[in-house]
Amino acid sequence: MASRALRIGLIAGDGIGKEVIPAGRRILEALPKSLGLQFTFVDLKAGFETFKEEGQALPDKTLEILKNECDGALFGAVSSPTTRVAGYSSPIVALRKKLDLYANVRPVKSVGSSRAPVDLVIVRENTEDLYVKEERTYDAPGGTGKVAEAIKRISERASTRIASIAGDIALRRQVIREAGGQSIHKRPLVTITHKSNVLAQTDGLFRESARAALEQSKYRAVEVEEQIVDSMFYKLYQNASPYDVVLAPNLYGDLLSDGAAALIGSLGLVPSANVGSRICIGEPCHGSAPDIQGKGIANPIATLRSAGLMLEFLGLSEAASKIYEAVDSNILKGKILSPDLGGRATTAAVLEDILKRM
Repeated sequence: MASRALRIGLIAGDGIGKEVIPAGRRILEALPKSLGLQFTFVDLKAGFETFKEEGQALPDKTLEILKNECDGALFGAVSSPTTRVAGYSSPIVALRKKLDLYANVRPVKSVGSSRAPVDLVIVRENTEDLYVKEERTYDAPGGTGKVAEAIKRISERASTRIASIAGDIALRRQVIREAGGQSIHKRPLVTITHKSNVLAQTDGLFRESARAALEQSKYRAVEVEEQIVDSMFYKLYQNASPYDVVLAPNLYGDLLSDGAAALIGSLGLVPSANVGSRICIGEPCHGSAPDIQGKGIANPIATLRSAGLMLEFLGLSEAASKIYEAVDSNILKGKILSPDLGGRATTAAVLEDILKRM
């Protein structure tokens, strides 16, 4: 097999990001030599600690190296403050905008669970909606107090683009099924999630654009349905098994993907990929978890799966499957688990067990 050289940016960020991103590097380095992959790595800065040190949460140098040198990257976590800090804004949101990482892809899959099986992917538009961060606060007329407003921006271009990648993912999942891959689904399905019954202009445009994109002939094998976002939450918690690919605008996708993690036991299991036309950044769905920072008990699995997901979007499905199989084997065995899954194992112990299985 011809060798392929890949340069990967490592952005640990804050909190347990510094503990799990090194695990991501280890799993990539441990991939079988027969795959012909040669990795080099570059450590990059971003996060609230970086902001306090340098005055920038996303240094220009980090952005420049990602743009010009990296094929992919892994991003750990950020400790964004809950109250306003002058000059600070989330570096991962900024990365998504500046690198045009327009899709956030979050697979949620149960492994060996006694509950109803879950095997879905949440595809979240990553660049607009309320996350454009255009807000203002002003004094209300008549001196009745302050008023805060935020812009919710939805465009036909972004909605069409995210619906198309959702359709592509649905088709790709079906190809894997037909090739013998394990799945609870029989056919490709995309569920468009919105609130157009109230937000007729913004969510209405998202719904219409997504529908139009998925009506293209290339997606004729994909069944398309819709769910209002509040009923979507209810149906997921009641029984998530029927859902295959769930398509959502930015805010709803953020909420749905974190909520869906509860269906499989922990945010520490759920990966994501921020996907653009030139680069893919893997990112575990958990936060910086300051309550366990430094204790060495963070679950590395979301990061390991995010490394696999990054490889998938780099066209390296065989390498990704090696990671997924080793992780699933660890979970199924159930003997070396981190505390969030009811075990007592350290981050290092979980990683070493998965490396042995690969």
